[in-house]
Parts: sequence; C-alpha cells; structure tokens
Amino acid sequence: MGFGQRPLNRTHRSERRFIAKAAFAIAFALAASVAATANAQSPGKWVNISDSVIAQLTKEGKKIGWPGQTSGVGVDRTNGDVYMVVCDNGLWKSTDHGATFARIDGGAVTGRCETGFGLDFSEHGRKFACATVYGNSATAFNSGERWLKSTLGHLDCVAASWRFESDVKDTARDTALLSIKHENGGELVLSRDAGKTWDTLGKGFNGVGLFGAALLVGFKDGGIVRSTDFGKTWNQVSDLKPTGKAMRVFNGVGYWVGSKGLLVSRDKGESWSQLGSPVECSLGPYFGKTERDIVVMGKRGIMKTTDAGQTWSLAAPLPPDVDGGTMSQCGWDPINDIYYAGRMGKPTYKFEAGK
Repeated sequence: MGFGQRPLNRTHRSERRFIAKAAFAIAFALAASVAATANAQSPGKWVNISDSVIAQLTKEGKKIGWPGQTSGVGVDRTNGDVYMVVCDNGLWKSTDHGATFARIDGGAVTGRCETGFGLDFSEHGRKFACATVYGNSATAFNSGERWLKSTLGHLDCVAASWRFESDVKDTARDTALLSIKHENGGELVLSRDAGKTWDTLGKGFNGVGLFGAALLVGFKDGGIVRSTDFGKTWNQVSDLKPTGKAMRVFNGVGYWVGSKGLLVSRDKGESWSQLGSPVECSLGPYFGKTERDIVVMGKRGIMKTTDAGQTWSLAAPLPPDVDGGTMSQCGWDPINDIYYAGRMGKPTYKFEAGK
C-alpha cells in the first residue's frame, strides 16, 4: 500500500458494484430502446413468393427469359389481388396474397417489365395496362379475364387513362395509353384505342402522364411539359423534375415521384408543387383508402404517410437484391397492409407488417 492510500473496505466495494450494475442497466436499456425503435419502424420480414412459380415452369421445361426470375409486380388496391410478370412467361395473378399464382394473360404478355412503371392499375380496380420490353404489351379488363394485345411492344413504361369505371362499358376506343419506346431516344408514343394503333409524338422524353386521351404531360431535361391536343403541341409548365417514368392519377389529381418528394398537380397539369414534407422516392405513389394514405419506394425503403405527406415513416426496409431505384418494382395492398417488391431478374417478395 502506497503513501496516502486507504484500504478498500466493504463500503467502497459495494459502491463500485452498484455503479457497475447501474451502468450495465443503462446500456442495456439504451440498446433495447434502439432495437424497439427499429422494430417499430418496420416490423415484419420479406418472404420470397415467386420461387414456386419458377420451379413449376422449370419442371414443365419452360425457359425463363433473360435475366431470369421475375420482372414486374403490382396490386389492385380495391381487392388486394397481386399480379407478377415472369420473364418471357407472361403475367400471373394471386388472389391469396402470393401463396399461389396462376397465369392469366393467355399469351398476350411476353418479355419483361424494364422499370417499376410497367404496370398501371385503374384506381377503381379490375383494369390495368402492362408494358414490356423484348415482348408483347397488353391491356387487361375484368381483372384479367379479357385482354387487348398491343400492336406495339418494347415499351419502358405506361400511363393509362380509362374513360369509364365499369368494365361493361369499356372498349378499346375508351382507353388511352401513353408510353416511351425502349432505348429509342425517349420517343413518346400515344394510343387512343388500348394499343391497337399508335402515334409517335417526338423524342427526348424521360417520363409520361395522362389526364385524358387529349391531355398529356411529360418531362424532359428542362422540366414538365403539357399538351392539350393529343401531343401535337407542348408547353413547359414547370421546371420541377420528376424521377418516376410515369405520373399517377388519383381522384383527378396528378402525382409524380421526385428526388425531394412527391410532386402534385390539382389542375390537370397546369401547375405543380411539392406535396407535404420531403421524402426520397423513385417509385409510386400507391394509394390506400383515400388520398391521405400514400406509399412510395426509394433507396431508404418503402415510406408511408397517413396525413397526405405531412409526415413520412418507414413502412418496410428494402428486400434482398432490390435497390429502390426506378428499375425496382413495388406494390401495396392497403386492405391487408401488405407490401410487394422485386427487381428485374430477381425474385418477387412480400412483406407483411407485424409478422
């Protein structure tokens, strides 16, 4: 014992043990708090739902097209039906949240979806357009029971406009499609009859949108442009720059994903502004029961708002092999709060919150 040192008595030993225990308890509580916060943001897990289809096709001797696996996923928001594109093997539908699938396109769809905007579903359900590259594109009515095959394929994306909500009234002339030809200098093409005939409207387009057969929007390097005469003439209406290949319409309002958040137009494309708070997003938006319930996907994962974009929270992280960019794919079943995601050449996944 050195000069000035006191012997360590029982009291000092007890104090040190107490301090050590307290420090351990605090550290444990902080770790638990961090874990609880992460779980609260995205409770659940991703499950592969495409392997059974791939195995079935392989057993039947069918060749999965390049780059393999699946490429395209979407959801009918009105009933939760899930639709999945298998490379060069058509479009498959599940009515049991991805547990089982059946091919429904009757050979009308081939190729693969190149981007997350290859499928556009009617907000009222039962109708959707499918655009593929290196294959046939098509439009579906009555939840895929009736198909109209497009005479033009090799399309990067699609925006659809439906004149009627009812499948009974819908005919080819009541459905307009706007798209961009794949690897062709951003060439814009318009069909006023569900893909039977097409008009070429010029090059240099990065994205498309429809408020009606005659009322078109697009974006170029300089911003958003608009046409009210079937694409014959265009006027620039905003210097804002979307990131998504296709605008989506809900209750007459146009929504376009952007690098800093959702862009919105309430006057059929005449003016644009950012909706609510910033959120990084490349895909979407996907809508729930009302326009207040919105989901988007970006490089952080799947983000959700229940207050029309005022606040955003992480609904699900990115699944394996999916980077959240424009070549990823995403869908949301708002009825059962199930998320679906994939990427060209990768499996399709399902994420159930709270599982």
